Amino acid sequence: MKIAVTGSSGLIGTALLKALRADGHEVHTLVRRTPRTSDEHRWDPAHRQVPADLVAEVDAVVNLAGVGIGDKRWTSSYKEQVLSSRVDSTTTISEAMAAAATADPSRARVLLSASAVGYYGDTGADPVEEDTPAGDGFLAEVCQAWEGATAVAETAGVRVAHLRTGLVLARGGLLAKLAPLVKLGFGGKLGSGQQYWPWISLRDEVDAIRFLLEHPVEGPVNLTGPLPVTNAEFTAALGQVLHRPTVLAVPGFALQIALGAFAQEGVLAGQRAVPSVLTSAGFRHTHGDVVTALRAALA
Repeated sequence: MKIAVTGSSGLIGTALLKALRADGHEVHTLVRRTPRTSDEHRWDPAHRQVPADLVAEVDAVVNLAGVGIGDKRWTSSYKEQVLSSRVDSTTTISEAMAAAATADPSRARVLLSASAVGYYGDTGADPVEEDTPAGDGFLAEVCQAWEGATAVAETAGVRVAHLRTGLVLARGGLLAKLAPLVKLGFGGKLGSGQQYWPWISLRDEVDAIRFLLEHPVEGPVNLTGPLPVTNAEFTAALGQVLHRPTVLAVPGFALQIALGAFAQEGVLAGQRAVPSVLTSAGFRHTHGDVVTALRAALA
């Protein structure tokens, strides 16, 4: 396949590019800076500018663009960046794919567009499948707008899947912040520890995207491991893998002081999300439990 990828410099995108090229696909990346190689193409999603000829030629686009959710405190301006970076990029890609599909309706096209389990809000201990309605809060609102931005492509006949990703376990991202603390003996549950953390290994995240490129799945897809765990269970598993105690606890109010509004939705809330659509379609996880996934991430 000929595939274009946005957000290719991130944690998921970097691993995905390597895997897709190893599979033999022709992969092109959309970048905001000056292109350095022949397979890089400049775009400006804030101004709806994208190489239309490239989009018309590809079989699929994997859209992963967006600023980091927890990279900075949630000021009003940063929350606007979180929202606009996702909606602008997705709208730009969707409109270009819709135009290509309208010009040549005989060609099958696929858009795999990133989203997140934050779509569901804080769901407590209830299992969350893809038909669970949207929740409340800033992250839920972002995910709804993010997914809604693909409507023009869907209407034009493009197969669209929304990748509602959980916490991706790899050396970067979440573990880059948590693992050093646990190694130093400062690990422990966050808040009550009863909030569910729907994890997925980086290997399974990438493999799921590869799977969805080839299989006729559309609509929301939870990209999570098969066995979500609570924060307390996650912390204990991380301590087990690193051979360190995790007996300390960080009160919720302390997290809110340190992290601001992000603490409530990004750390203290949770979703017991399960990958029902993915497993029903025939996907099998390499890392079926959190201990195995953490060992692979930290090996």
